[in-house]
Amino acid sequence: MKTTRFLLGCILLCAGFAQAAEKPLIRIGARVFTEQTLLAEITAQYLRSKGYDAQVTGGLGSNLARSAQESGQLDMVWEYTGVSLVSYNHVTEKLDSQQSLARVTELDAKKGLTWLSPSKFSNTYALALPANIAAEYPQVHTISDLDRTLRAEAKDNPLVALDTEFANRSDGLAGMVELYGMDLTRKNIRQMDAGLVYTALRNGQVFAGLVYTTDGRLSAFKLKLLEDDKHYFPDYTAAPVVRQAYLDAHPQLAAQLKPLADLFDDETMRQLNARVDVDHQSPSSVAADFLRQHPLN
Repeated sequence: MKTTRFLLGCILLCAGFAQAAEKPLIRIGARVFTEQTLLAEITAQYLRSKGYDAQVTGGLGSNLARSAQESGQLDMVWEYTGVSLVSYNHVTEKLDSQQSLARVTELDAKKGLTWLSPSKFSNTYALALPANIAAEYPQVHTISDLDRTLRAEAKDNPLVALDTEFANRSDGLAGMVELYGMDLTRKNIRQMDAGLVYTALRNGQVFAGLVYTTDGRLSAFKLKLLEDDKHYFPDYTAAPVVRQAYLDAHPQLAAQLKPLADLFDDETMRQLNARVDVDHQSPSSVAADFLRQHPLN
């Protein structure tokens, strides 16, 4: 009897190991800001419920994330159409959201990457004023207004806060300065972590700062968004981008991710981001709560 129980235990244990080994590994990359961390964490928790062994690598720069995916070190990244269009594929023509998605789908397919069904949100860039500056300069409504005001206030060396990635990307500071003819130099630009830009704006330490349009701190910190009156910033619709080789091995993934992507719109992302950046909840707990509230079959 003992021998029988021992053999049965071994069989069940081996079966458990075999089942665990059968879980497909998916390596998810996330760039170094809250929204990316949340999207990756929500996706990982969701896919684990579907039987995947989902692993997240966070804190990546855009170029590092893309090169890791192209080289097969990452299987999936939540990407933005504008980033792929301008930074990775060097397309400079102005395209709307549908045109942007179609173009990056075509171009990235040649690199072995497939754009799946997109979300319903676009996290584009904007410049914003802190509440004290908006009250002092009520005439500033657009980026062109900001440029004129910065020139007029040049003697006081007004500061503009930018996150480091934007300040050094081809679709970032250099292009904006060129299109708007802005007189921004090292004297009045402060490069910092994206989160610190919001802190500087909230505390009134800078004249203006670069923000993201789905960031939860916009309302919490009473920031005034400026109109991009020359339409510099591209569309930044987010979608899961997966290596085609991974999809060939796991074709069910596209259908599994579509209902998840459908849950994300602008307001949803602002609320999720605010829970981390304003309420200081952990991304893992926010992700778990979101999935509890939005059960997917």
